[in-house]
Amino acid sequence: GGDDAPPPAPAQPTPAPATSDGGTPPAKPADTGPKTVDAATVGSISGTVTVTGTPPARDPLELTGDVFCIQSHEDGLHDETVVVAGGKLANAFVWIKDGLDGYEFEPPAEPVVMDQVGCVYVPHVVGVQLDQPMMVSTSDPVLHNVHTHPEKNREQNRAMPAGSEPIELRLKKAEVMVRVACDVHSWMESWIGVVEHPYFAVTGADGAWRLDGVPPGEYTVGVWHEALGEKELTVTVGASADVTAGAVAYAF
Repeated sequence: GGDDAPPPAPAQPTPAPATSDGGTPPAKPADTGPKTVDAATVGSISGTVTVTGTPPARDPLELTGDVFCIQSHEDGLHDETVVVAGGKLANAFVWIKDGLDGYEFEPPAEPVVMDQVGCVYVPHVVGVQLDQPMMVSTSDPVLHNVHTHPEKNREQNRAMPAGSEPIELRLKKAEVMVRVACDVHSWMESWIGVVEHPYFAVTGADGAWRLDGVPPGEYTVGVWHEALGEKELTVTVGASADVTAGAVAYAF
């Protein structure tokens, strides 16, 4: 009939999830960029590396060649491979091995320096953050060479005559550990741990280690020793928590 009204205009449909300009819905997670460490919630992890049983005696090394090297150690130079005092192990390298995915850490500009003193590398074990300068200097009036033996990084072999300026080792990949040796003096050996973050330490004579500024999370901590191998422990760090991981024990 003529009184029939025209059908009403269709109602506007529910807006599509996408905006009119093709943008994405606002529910997208904020996943742009690396995670950042919140200084207000960081904690620490600490522990000790110990040994049980009787460690081997630290035998005197046979120093040959340069008279300077021999005269630098009137009481002899003893093997640094296993250094134990009171059941505590020195020269163990400790680092966060897993649990920092998504973080990026700016490398320090301050270099790590390893010196050659009395025909010995000092310190015997060091850690360096990836892309942080790793320098080797010499305090000795004799010829040395610095020869790296990596598995992941490029091998380097640099002569260092007496009076040489410090040289920089180019370590472009994370690697635990890089062995360093001197081909002139067969007893000279040291180790460098290269990691992507600042959470590493080397145990001293007391076997103790501590990692500061660690963001909350669950971590695998690695412990490495040149003669005794590698161990792991799992540690959970709460907000602003100082976690004592206890002792990691190697047995003889």
